[in-house]
Amino acid sequence: MSACKRLLAVLRPGRSPLFRRVATWSPVGAAFNARQQRKLDLFHRSNVGLFGVPELTCPDGFAAVGERALRETERLVEKACQSLPGIITVKTFDQLSDSLCRVADLADFVKVAHPDPAFREAAERTCVNIGTMVEKLNTNVDLCNSLKNLLDKSDIMASLDPETRRVAELFMFDFEISGIHLSEEKRKEAVNLNVRLLDLNNEFLVGSHLPNKIEKRMLPDHIHHHFSKEGNYIQIGGLHAEATDDLVRELAYRIFLYPNTSLLQTLEELLKCRNKLANLVGYESYANRALKGTMAKSPETVMKFLQLLTDQLSARTAQDFEMMRAMKAKLNPRNAELMPWDHPYFSGVLRAERFNIEPSLYSPFFSLGACMEGLNSLFTELYGVSLMAEEPSAGEVWSEDVRKLDCHFTIRGGRQLDNGQYQLPVVVLLLSLPLPRKSAPTLLTPGMMENLFHEMGHAMHSMLGRTRYQHVTGTRCATDFAEVPSILMEYFATDHRVLNQFARHYQTGQPLPKSMVTRLCESKKVCGAADTQLQVFYATLDQVFHGKPQDRSTTDILKDLQEKFYGLPYVPNTAWQLRFSHLIGYGAKYYSYLMSRAVASMVWKQCFLKDPLNREMGERYRQEMLAHGGGKEPMLMVEGMLQRRPTVEDFVDALVSDLNPDFETFIMDSEA
Repeated sequence: MSACKRLLAVLRPGRSPLFRRVATWSPVGAAFNARQQRKLDLFHRSNVGLFGVPELTCPDGFAAVGERALRETERLVEKACQSLPGIITVKTFDQLSDSLCRVADLADFVKVAHPDPAFREAAERTCVNIGTMVEKLNTNVDLCNSLKNLLDKSDIMASLDPETRRVAELFMFDFEISGIHLSEEKRKEAVNLNVRLLDLNNEFLVGSHLPNKIEKRMLPDHIHHHFSKEGNYIQIGGLHAEATDDLVRELAYRIFLYPNTSLLQTLEELLKCRNKLANLVGYESYANRALKGTMAKSPETVMKFLQLLTDQLSARTAQDFEMMRAMKAKLNPRNAELMPWDHPYFSGVLRAERFNIEPSLYSPFFSLGACMEGLNSLFTELYGVSLMAEEPSAGEVWSEDVRKLDCHFTIRGGRQLDNGQYQLPVVVLLLSLPLPRKSAPTLLTPGMMENLFHEMGHAMHSMLGRTRYQHVTGTRCATDFAEVPSILMEYFATDHRVLNQFARHYQTGQPLPKSMVTRLCESKKVCGAADTQLQVFYATLDQVFHGKPQDRSTTDILKDLQEKFYGLPYVPNTAWQLRFSHLIGYGAKYYSYLMSRAVASMVWKQCFLKDPLNREMGERYRQEMLAHGGGKEPMLMVEGMLQRRPTVEDFVDALVSDLNPDFETFIMDSEA
């Protein structure tokens, strides 16, 4: 556990504290509430390199690390091709995967997180080189045949343990989707399609984040200050969904989502290439290919899930929209029609009016140290593990203060080593948090606190996984299962019994009142049906885009689905799909968040609602769901935890029941 905590500890800014602190923090809580002071290296410790990789004392080290990985790759390819079929085949393939992934994953992280452009550029070049090698391996016929020889020998396969068989099949799946089994001519076509898709993916990702601009004279002067300016133009790089001015929200929506002809063509070609590649390697559609090995398994199951959820939510969604419409009429009687740019704003207004959730009232109870202490306490209760602060070695990290977008990165996956020891995983959390002040430590809003718990759920999935193979460690599992551990942590983060363990005022030590916790939880249910339905619409759009080709434009598809699966009108001359960047990383899998939430909800209600600190349930969850990573079929893990196999209807019921108001809260509010 120290590896995970060591890397988290560097996310704190420097200098010593001047604020009063509660004296009862545990060491881990105190470590995160103390402001780190840059220490003089009096002993001139040698630079161990980023994350302990000796070559990474400078940007040029990435080239050396990459070359070493490529040499190791050549050695392992030769070993795999010469070995007799057996468990050694799978182990060698996993070593091959580990050799490349530990470099690629590290480079992926550094290229987006390191403050030095030279390091970022070197990491980017390494990612390209490793990616090129992976493409070559996926079309290496001799390497594929060494695995096929194993899979074709039923007697040997039967003697292998289930995890080893599954990993062998997953490696073969990687070969097949690259067209390894095709004729040489079609294999070249598959390679060319993959190369083209890399370019198209990048073009779409970059384009989806570019701002749109309009001449200043086209917009009223009194709203110019809401947007950035460039000469005679105003740049609009987002939806400005929280703006109080209706006109600002409307113009931002219309301009930011105005169709870009070139990007529309990129998206159309991208979807056609994906479908063509899927057809070429034997799948009916890209969605069929993408959903192999997931909990859902097929596009038909996903669409059934989304349609049933829409049917169950329809009445509540209509009620939510009516509440928003009434609020808009109250605030702006002359323009009361509810439009897509109104949804995020007025749902927030309704939450604020009904429950008065002011983040500044909660933040003093959520110091970063308190939240880390809460996580430490929770993990000790559930799993019998604890977090420990450990000072990084010289050069292991680049700064005491790392600031970036919220996410988690796997730097090294865990696996069983030949010497009987276990290669411990290394995981990094990057969180965009406010700096501490002279009078206070870093204080988190409720949303930041929940996000910390969410990302820590991902981290623990990796840290507590004990798969034999790196290829399936931790979050390297089916996409619609990968979010279950992180979303489950959100339930813990909003349970008053868990919060009571750590949510204390950083100065007085006063616990967070239960009534404030209740208001926070209930506020999330306000307009919850409409919010969920919006996600259903996005997921459906993703499925249809990646299903059987349709003889109509992506905009025509969007207009049709927005009417059927959302409810607010399509705005002419807009193309929201061009801002749907998740189409790249989550193509045909955007539904995954909803399905993972359904599973997390069932696990919470059945296993932890009665007692969120139950050690027996915590151990069962660790053994049934966290330990296997992607080494076990996801639905089998869910079945092992729930002691039953849930149906699509169960998934829908779980999501809908989460939106029900708490009866105890309703009575309390009524009496108040």
